[in-house]
Amino acid sequence: MNNNGFNSGMPPYGGGAGQPHPEYHAVQDAWHGNTKKSRNKALIIIACIIGGLLLLGGIIAFTASMSSMIGSTEDISGAASVSGSHVGVLYVEGTISESDDTYNHQFALDAVQGMMDNSDNEALMLYVDTPGGGVYESDELYLKIKEYQETTERPVYAYFASQATSGGYYISASADRITANRNCRTGSIGVTMGTLYDVSGLLEKYGIKAETITSGENKAMGSMTSPLTDEQKQIFQSMIDESYEQFVSIVADGRGLDTDYVKSIADGRIYTAKQAESIKLIDGVVDTYDDAVSDMTEQFGLEHCDIYEFRYQPQAGLLDGLVQSFDRFAEAFSSGSDISALEKIMENNSEVRLQYMCREIR
Repeated sequence: MNNNGFNSGMPPYGGGAGQPHPEYHAVQDAWHGNTKKSRNKALIIIACIIGGLLLLGGIIAFTASMSSMIGSTEDISGAASVSGSHVGVLYVEGTISESDDTYNHQFALDAVQGMMDNSDNEALMLYVDTPGGGVYESDELYLKIKEYQETTERPVYAYFASQATSGGYYISASADRITANRNCRTGSIGVTMGTLYDVSGLLEKYGIKAETITSGENKAMGSMTSPLTDEQKQIFQSMIDESYEQFVSIVADGRGLDTDYVKSIADGRIYTAKQAESIKLIDGVVDTYDDAVSDMTEQFGLEHCDIYEFRYQPQAGLLDGLVQSFDRFAEAFSSGSDISALEKIMENNSEVRLQYMCREIR
């Protein structure tokens, strides 16, 4: 045996000169085998974690969905169960649509209905901070507020925060008193159908042909694959005009103004709080929400009432968070090509929708 501890009759690494020792192969194979096993175990663990998270998210989402369906006939706002003399403050924030990050239409309707059914409720206050929303949803909420007024004969007070434009003003028009924060922007009385894109030129650029089969020449009007005809423009304009007349009528009725006068100020423009007060769209300008509450209680003799706020709080499930994460991941790797731009346009132009809507102002 030499000084290195190896048998002197055998080369250090093999059975012959230049040949690896059999034990070396065994060690190497064992090492690779252990590495593969470790890697496989890691992959299995990761897959189990991801699968478990998706399953848990699915269970949570399903449970929330079932709870929503089961309780759909109940007051999800809790307004009907409040005890003691109180004023209910309904927050209308975000886009007035079926469901938004900060607005839920069913929640808003339930809150007003709950206050109607609650004999301890003495008034409804609207906290409005919205650019507007859909014609249908805005009108439905307006009618529910009118029903509250006519059924209970209790006062309705509207406070405009940073923005109460278009549909935001629409839902508030019947209020017995309207005040706005001094930095608020309001007005924008009018209707929009949004932007209709004509991408036929872009499709032609890439040699893409689009064929739409319909039962009539106006069945697919508004399709982005072909320009609007003059007749189709007139059809859409007639829809806009009808909704506009409805808006003007509601403002005139709610504010006690002449219809022609309302039309003279209802060209879609935005007004500051002071401007809105000067043209009789609101009754006063305040510095803060607390000032508005004080004004309301003083104007209607409600100093003895507690203030209960009803504000929609979205409950995002784990699955929603995972989906959003995947969406952000995919968006980060999306290209900036014409095709990508076309996909986004088509996604955002999937429906033609009448809206009492204004751009958000910040």
